[in-house]
Amino acid sequence: MREYKPKNNAQKQVYYKDRFYVAPQIPKTSFQEDDKYAKVIEELESRFEIDEAYLQRGTLIVWVDKDKIVEVLQKLKSLGYDVLSEMSAIDYLDKKGGFEIFYQLLNMQDKKRLRIKTFLKKGQEIQSVSHLFKSANWSEREMYDMFGIMPLNHPYPKRILMPDDWVGHPLLKSYPLHGDEYARWYEVDKIFGKEYREIIGEEQRDSARIDRYDSKRFSHLGYEVGYGESVVEGKEREKPIMYQEEEGVLFVKKLDSTLTKQLDKRK
Repeated sequence: MREYKPKNNAQKQVYYKDRFYVAPQIPKTSFQEDDKYAKVIEELESRFEIDEAYLQRGTLIVWVDKDKIVEVLQKLKSLGYDVLSEMSAIDYLDKKGGFEIFYQLLNMQDKKRLRIKTFLKKGQEIQSVSHLFKSANWSEREMYDMFGIMPLNHPYPKRILMPDDWVGHPLLKSYPLHGDEYARWYEVDKIFGKEYREIIGEEQRDSARIDRYDSKRFSHLGYEVGYGESVVEGKEREKPIMYQEEEGVLFVKKLDSTLTKQLDKRK
């Protein structure tokens, strides 16, 4: 199977960006503002080295070393943060040469949320936490599927969304927005075979694209056509469009297309 060739910064070529624009950051405040969060930090600092800790929109954010992630989460679980509601990664390969990995925890008794963050450089490894939180099993598989990061000692290391034989990881910023050549031909090659490429055509992966002259894949505004019928611009059908079956829906007046009016501009 053909290997996927990385296209660095493929998404940056799509959108215009002001090179002087700086994205606004959520303000950081001191965790000392919240007594319960302050006690959590005190407990963690007694055993681990914390790189940074602060509040953002009322949620405690704690940065720790990747090699201590299992021990830190185990300690937090003993402190009541026993629900892992979300975990994933963010691609910073281009800017920082690695991934930001986060673990979103919930304390049901105190009604507090806490987010543990760590940074994983390209080529480094991180331990699985699926033995601590069952929800991490699927989240870690999705992280591998989308970013190519599979934590060590995961009980079932395989893709969860994409097919097992898929090449590449779709949420990397270097992955083309509409997929590469492999993605465009995957279903045709898999179902029919490569010899049918010219007959069927490549998969249309642009969800915003509409071909008004294609009567096999798209519906048409203005008049209805049968499946595969030739579409002629400006042609009007003799029979007006009927939008409701039979005689309409009970208590709903049947639409009379002759009474409709198309506005040239919004009022």
